[in-house]
Amino acid sequence: MNTNTINLRDIKKLRLERHWSQDQLSEMSGLSIRTIQRIENGENAGLESLKSLAAVFETNIVDSDKKMEMEQIKKEEEYVQNLKELYKYIGVAIFSLVFPFISAINDPSNWGHFIFMLICCVVLLVSHYVNVFEFFGEEWKSKMINMKFKKK
Repeated sequence: MNTNTINLRDIKKLRLERHWSQDQLSEMSGLSIRTIQRIENGENAGLESLKSLAAVFETNIVDSDKKMEMEQIKKEEEYVQNLKELYKYIGVAIFSLVFPFISAINDPSNWGHFIFMLICCVVLLVSHYVNVFEFFGEEWKSKMINMKFKKK
């Protein structure tokens, strides 16, 4: 028997690699087609179902924690949303600097106004980045504590 361990979420991939239909997998494993469909759609499986599938694929199968998967997906989606928001802010900052830049080119006395606007935009963007992307998050906190108290 193969000592590799696969995740239950990979059952469909394994089945398709072997060019098996759900019906064929159902017959070989003794599970109903509906059970196979539910497992392939991401639902959890019972211990007996895991054993049956492990025997058919000649491997060990583990059922990952769906709650942890959902939390990870939520974190990833939140990160992407925050990144999109940051890009929007950058776009607005660039757009808001166009008129002061043109004004400064046409009248050199307006360079001070442009520089002031530029500094404001940079401060706002950095502030947003630090707040949203946890620049000073848990990893930084642990590193600082370890440095201060000489922990390894």
